[in-house]
Amino acid sequence: MEYAEALRAGTGPVAVDAERASGYRYGQKAYLVQMRRNGSGTGLIDPVPLPDLSVIQDAVADAEWVLHAANQDLPCLAEIGLVPRRIFDTELAARLAGLPRVGLGAVVESLLGFSLQKGHSAADWSTRPLPEEWLVYAALDVEVLVDLRDALAAILEEQGKTEWARQEFEAVLAAGPPAPKADPWRRTSGVHGLRSRRQLGILRSLWQARDDMARRRDVAPGRVLPDSAMVAAVQADPSNEGALLELPVFRGRANRKLVATWFGAITRGRDVPEAELPPHSKSGDGPPPVNRWADRDPAAATRLQVARAGLAEISEKHSVPVENLLSPDLVRRIMWSPPGDRDSAAVAEALRAGGARAWQVELTLAVLADAVSRA
Repeated sequence: MEYAEALRAGTGPVAVDAERASGYRYGQKAYLVQMRRNGSGTGLIDPVPLPDLSVIQDAVADAEWVLHAANQDLPCLAEIGLVPRRIFDTELAARLAGLPRVGLGAVVESLLGFSLQKGHSAADWSTRPLPEEWLVYAALDVEVLVDLRDALAAILEEQGKTEWARQEFEAVLAAGPPAPKADPWRRTSGVHGLRSRRQLGILRSLWQARDDMARRRDVAPGRVLPDSAMVAAVQADPSNEGALLELPVFRGRANRKLVATWFGAITRGRDVPEAELPPHSKSGDGPPPVNRWADRDPAAATRLQVARAGLAEISEKHSVPVENLLSPDLVRRIMWSPPGDRDSAAVAEALRAGGARAWQVELTLAVLADAVSRA
């Protein structure tokens, strides 16, 4: 591929971006990849007819890749064989630098002084052929990334946070793709309006039927059947297909053809044995919701209050958001179930075991060790 050779001959970091068709297609597949490198120019790569991009990977594997919100793009890039060894994440760097807004447009405007074109970020990038104005929009994102990287790197260096950023970028790469979510049907909008386990079982059955159809058709599940329609069907508890067709959405031509599929899913949910119905809330290995701590374990609630206050002070002092200073989930876990010894060494080990980076441990250890010793 000619552009692969141009990338290989280029110098410095490689700006990388990817466009998906979220809300239109099933999954998070990349439908366009944009790259730019000094001396190579900008390239727009269509991975649909070019599923083997090993020549691109070979050309830039050893370079630093510059991405904005890398954890969003890395999984879909990996699916087409594009895997960096080093990255610079401009969104994460902006957070560490204490910028008030970290969206790409806001950071570019703040640090580089010009505005990016808006309007196509939520487009259906699986469209073929792609309109020229969409391609121009896509190219602009990578046009600015290396300059943005340099501006942010200078700020981080001035603030003494270069090593922090390096550790964070390595952690993003090491994290790999996100694990599949347990009970994804529980993320249905409106699920909290369902009160009984039987209703939850029927919703789960409908969700699975919709997901199977969406996967086969390669269509976003919400375009097959909206969440609101599923919840409404469960609440209406239709006695037959005719009653289901009386509900909004199900009256439409497409869903009239699929009424047997949807009513069949409802029937299967009704027939699930009581013992196999889902619980009211998903089980987890973490602590309970924080609003229950005061009643269930007042000492843990005190520990968390002390930890949060201390972390807030560190956050303000170093201009780093609390959630980037340390994972809120990790803080809750340690405050709910402190290590047995409750000394600094034990807390440090718990932090490292929970995925905290060295800079985070160094910065927060004293506060957390003090908190666990309180009660």
